[in-house]
Amino acid sequence: MADNTEIKAIARYIRMSPYKVRRVLDQIRGRSYREALIILEFMPYKACEPVLKVLRSAVANAEHNAGLDPQKLVVSNAFADGGPSLKRFRPRAQGRAYQIRKPTCHITVAVAESEK
Repeated sequence: MADNTEIKAIARYIRMSPYKVRRVLDQIRGRSYREALIILEFMPYKACEPVLKVLRSAVANAEHNAGLDPQKLVVSNAFADGGPSLKRFRPRAQGRAYQIRKPTCHITVAVAESEK
């Protein structure tokens, strides 16, 4: 394989604000796979669940498709983009309706072999 090949996984249309997912991704970016697993396991945020799922998928892709060793993998790139917002209406006083937006996001996690 060529050096610093990134293998990635993407979870799309996750029903969560990208802002809330980014604070979790900031914690695991640049860390080893094992470290990232431990961090995600014990962080108190709901966003950890879909991020953990995407991380495991990226590592499985690296192992199965590229034949890389999971012990040597690091999270080289991780980001959350905004997806389409679901638009809903909330009844308010005097027959009015206020729009509320339920945001979605696309989570991308890329792993690569460490240079060590």
